Amino acid sequence: MTTDDTTGRMGGRKVIVTGAARGIGAACARLLVAEGARVVIADLLADEGKRLADELGDTALFSELDVTSETGWQQVVREAEERFGPVTGLVNNAGVVHVDPIEQLSEADYRRVIDVNQVGVFLGMKSVIASMKSAGTGSIVNISSIGGIIAFSGILGYTASKWAVRGMTKTAAQELGPHGIRVNSVHPGVIATEMTQESDRSHGMAGKQPLAREGTTDEIARLTLFLLSDESSFSTGSEFVADGGYTTH
Repeated sequence: MTTDDTTGRMGGRKVIVTGAARGIGAACARLLVAEGARVVIADLLADEGKRLADELGDTALFSELDVTSETGWQQVVREAEERFGPVTGLVNNAGVVHVDPIEQLSEADYRRVIDVNQVGVFLGMKSVIASMKSAGTGSIVNISSIGGIIAFSGILGYTASKWAVRGMTKTAAQELGPHGIRVNSVHPGVIATEMTQESDRSHGMAGKQPLAREGTTDEIARLTLFLLSDESSFSTGSEFVADGGYTTH
């Protein structure tokens, strides 16, 4: 698949998407390419990531990335600039969850979740700033969760990290706005992904909300596209919730 720089809602912009080998990240990569973006698919899942990049053609590049590694981030940004030019979009989507009550939660498991979900977002934002400044524009979308707005038992590390992403987004928006860089967070509810399909708890949650179904990865991708595009040009430092109304309770 190839896309002309002058077409689509993304008009040839250069976007890094983490956790892009599958799930929400893969849906974002596909939609962004379809809308004219050049996309770096960043993930530790090399086989799946390379397959997706091959599927999308010369408008996509796979780059293996551990989001907890600052040098890894620097390498991804270099690859993006060498292949496509200055980075103008970032989707911090990579994330993990660990389920355990607090008294049984090990320090190692807690730190692993924080490192991926929180430190990974910090490193991603930090690593693209210089590239976005050189381009004179940028939009960063941090994928949080409704677990960053309300609390859920049994996932202390996940909840802590997603609340942190919400606050980090607001601070980054304040610092980067003067440079023409917008930063927003997306807060999905129960979305049909590999992470939720094996969870009876997730299915039960979806049945209790006003829109009594799971969301789709494409629905989150479309919201992310809006935030990366000029259609959201006056939005920064804000939370965008897509949860079927779960948090209305």
